[in-house]
Amino acid sequence: MEPTRDYPLFGGAFSATLPPGAIDVSDLRPVPDNQEVFCHRVTDQSLIIELLELQAHVQGEEAARYHFEDVGGVQEARAVQVETVQPLVLENLALRGCCQEAWLLSGQQQVAKENQQVAKYVALHQALLRLPQYQTDLLLTFNQPPPENRSSLGPENLSILPWSLGDFEQLVTSLTLHDPNIFGPQ
Repeated sequence: MEPTRDYPLFGGAFSATLPPGAIDVSDLRPVPDNQEVFCHRVTDQSLIIELLELQAHVQGEEAARYHFEDVGGVQEARAVQVETVQPLVLENLALRGCCQEAWLLSGQQQVAKENQQVAKYVALHQALLRLPQYQTDLLLTFNQPPPENRSSLGPENLSILPWSLGDFEQLVTSLTLHDPNIFGPQ
């Protein structure tokens, strides 16, 4: 399966390359207007793209940590652990013209799925793209829960590979702004 190139996001205001087999969650259930959410066809992996209010009170690496901990709070994580935070090279981003700084954070959060008591550690990779001229923090999150028992899957699903960090990086670097009016009057 090939990646989906130039997939329209937020009503066409953005586009990006999605990994193979990405399913638009808004076709399955309601998704907030400030989010685009995609799930893997077979695994429990997901990708979330969020338009958030710029958190001007935190700068640099601390801004990436702030958003990671905020997501942990929203998901009622029992534990939150940052493993690495590193700057992204702006020249590699399609958004380089409007992105002032960009960070990639990797970590783990211990969360329970809806209606379940047992909390599992989920690997999270987040890219924070800061767009201060639009008062926006763009947060992209790649959730990688521990693999389930794949032997229960039918043979038609075994050929669909889990997404990789490279798939997430392609999403981040390909994210393109087409219509700045999505941010309202400037």
